[in-house]
Amino acid sequence: MSGRRKFLARGGHWAVAGWLGAGLPTRGIAGALERVTLSVVGPGQLLLLPVSVAASIGADEAEGLKLQINYVGSGPMAYREMLVGNADFGAGGSPALAVQRIAGQPVVGIMPITHVPAYTLVVRSSLRAKVKSVGDLAGKVIGVKGYVPGGRASSQLMTEYILRQANVDPGRVNFVAVNLAYENQYAALASGTVDVLMSDEPFATRLVRAKVAYVLEDYHGLADTRKRMGGLFLNGIVATREELINRRPDLMEKMVNTLRRALVWVDTHSAREIADVMAPGSAEERTALYDVLKTRKNIYSPGGRFSDEQLDALERFMHATEDTPKGRVFRVRDMINNRWAGRMP
Repeated sequence: MSGRRKFLARGGHWAVAGWLGAGLPTRGIAGALERVTLSVVGPGQLLLLPVSVAASIGADEAEGLKLQINYVGSGPMAYREMLVGNADFGAGGSPALAVQRIAGQPVVGIMPITHVPAYTLVVRSSLRAKVKSVGDLAGKVIGVKGYVPGGRASSQLMTEYILRQANVDPGRVNFVAVNLAYENQYAALASGTVDVLMSDEPFATRLVRAKVAYVLEDYHGLADTRKRMGGLFLNGIVATREELINRRPDLMEKMVNTLRRALVWVDTHSAREIADVMAPGSAEERTALYDVLKTRKNIYSPGGRFSDEQLDALERFMHATEDTPKGRVFRVRDMINNRWAGRMP
């Protein structure tokens, strides 16, 4: 084991120590590890950071697993990889998962990651005098994450939702797919390919510092989420196929425990420690992640449990964005299995 891996594994054990104090189960990491594949939106996205943390600190090994994370450009892509059998689990946005469920796909969410949308709406700097509110976005080109046939990305669904709140018909804007990577987001704004971008942190912070964009609205605050969406909102989620749940309930337990260890580790470590582990590349990347985490660590679901408040808000959101016969009667709880993650009000 490399020196860095030993350090990261110790980080996982620190989380386990806190977990033991809470009376939660642990397992040794000795012996053969079962390889499990996750298709995850990323890398570098704050929304799903705990999924990457799990593999980095050895939380997977503590549960007898070896996580192989394959990063993709959007939630629909992550869920497609899961559905065709290229991954055991998919991690992305809950709205995109709901679209798949409404379309009849056998997808089930097993673990919540965030309880806010965790997006930042940024606008090309040259439009500062013209775009001062969401109501000014009619006729603009808006960048969202990539999509696949039969599925819109959660970032697009979120954009449609906030447009409707501002009395702007989503049909009056032009959506284009922009790769999640910071370099692609920067290029899309700097070149004028897009006017607006439903971005993620810490990318949005870097775009503003690079002077190619300014923040129009931010969707990370708990109080603002409750005001805008009528309650805390389930977005980041880990899901799998119905048949895998039925065939491997033991694997579901191990995966949920692994992710809960990661959430505990994030909660009990400083923004600096998290940034040092998760952004070992450039100083710019580490600084942006550190600055965001100083104020945004509370975006993650406490204890990794589903809450009625989140599920109710998500259901109202889906009824507003999926105005079809199936969408209007969709029940979010039909795509959630809380057997291992648990529930709270």
